[in-house]
Amino acid sequence: MYDLSGYYDNCSCNLNFDLINGNTEPVTVILPFCGMCNRNKYLQDSRKKSRLSKNDSMIFKEIIPVNTTEDQTQMVFIDAFLQNNRLDHLTQLMGYHPTYLENFLRTQQYLLRGDGPLPFHYRHYIAIMAASRHQCTYLIHLHEEEFILQNGDPDWLKGPTHIPKKIRNLFELNKLMAHRPWLINKSHIDKLTRGKDNWSLSELMQAICLIAHFHAMCSFVYGCGVRNELDHNGESLHRRLSMSDDSDSDTQGNEPEVKIEVLMERMKKLNEDDSDDPTEEERLKRFESIENQSVELISSSIPSPRVEVLKYCEDPEFCYQDFAKRDNLDSIPTFRAQDYNWEEHGFSLANRLLSDIGSNLEDRFNIAINLTYYTMGKVKNVDTSAFRCAIWNYIHCLYGIMHDDFNYSQVNQLLDRNLKSYIKTVTCYPERLTKKDYDSCMQEFRHSEKVHVNLMLLEARLQGELLYSLRAVMQHMT
Repeated sequence: MYDLSGYYDNCSCNLNFDLINGNTEPVTVILPFCGMCNRNKYLQDSRKKSRLSKNDSMIFKEIIPVNTTEDQTQMVFIDAFLQNNRLDHLTQLMGYHPTYLENFLRTQQYLLRGDGPLPFHYRHYIAIMAASRHQCTYLIHLHEEEFILQNGDPDWLKGPTHIPKKIRNLFELNKLMAHRPWLINKSHIDKLTRGKDNWSLSELMQAICLIAHFHAMCSFVYGCGVRNELDHNGESLHRRLSMSDDSDSDTQGNEPEVKIEVLMERMKKLNEDDSDDPTEEERLKRFESIENQSVELISSSIPSPRVEVLKYCEDPEFCYQDFAKRDNLDSIPTFRAQDYNWEEHGFSLANRLLSDIGSNLEDRFNIAINLTYYTMGKVKNVDTSAFRCAIWNYIHCLYGIMHDDFNYSQVNQLLDRNLKSYIKTVTCYPERLTKKDYDSCMQEFRHSEKVHVNLMLLEARLQGELLYSLRAVMQHMT
């Protein structure tokens, strides 16, 4: 027990602190109930960490404040703090969309702290492993702390030689899911579920969901430029992005951004014109055209991973390869959603192996893609469904997933080159994102709309990884 005397005696926020599940332990990241006491100082001293300066802001300079007057958002923030003993910047950014945030928190709480076959410290170590694939120190540090709080062995944090072989066996699956999920097949599941240190299918289902969840979270963290809650290494994520402002990340040159007025006109025409009904062969050609065009979108150079990341990451040089340039074209065909999709296959398999996870994920996917306030920038009463659908399906295209009911010609009509480049970088190798990449697109969008785009990137990527992984699990079971 920590001695809190002298830090917040006679402070009105004392009651709030004590009521959080009877907790008098220092929280991992601070929710500033009150500026009258020195609790922040105590919490910093107790962990010997320093907070970032006020100038170390994130790309999104506007986050929903803790004392928001929006009732729904405030209630979700309270739930988030009760669950996590913190209200972090990610939660405050997602607070622009409280309906989504509520479901996101429910799913994450279930994966990390709910009923399930995996021990709690295993879950946080898997989160660390997943975040390491994209060098996301923000998530790595948060879950290193949570791992210790769940009585995890500190030696595990020294490197792979200190962890059980059962956990090490996940490294290959983690690597493939993060960068080239189309390489996952039945043999990977066979290997994990057999032998001395085998995984049960329910354990593996939970591990797969955790891995995919935190890979996708890396995309959101980088896409929003979220800073560290506590600065462990003297360098914030925003600073890393800012240092790349003058990089050669955009070697093909920026193109003028499509203005909102033009984009609205294109969406209106698409909604009104139902004459374009391509054949199945033509749809495939359009899909492959978009797929091949994505190869031309070049990102910045790969940042050198730090030692603190390398110890959790096997084969760090392994990274995303364009699906159109994959090896063995014949043996790895396009993933046809009509043959295996979330609604008809993934949902039921996920629920079967890990109760309720499929339902929670289903809600998240639906909210992310259907969420709308009928605005675009300063314009109101806008039907953005075509734009949202183009983003979602373009992300899946980057992973070789084709939806037969989507007209892929809409991608080039609604997503300009700069936005497609941003989407590809954030989805496939978010650690390479520069502030220049971010500044080149969505310039007329509101902050909340930019957050929504990043939420769609998160969820579409998550679903893509799950589709490949669950298809392999199904093949193993049949």
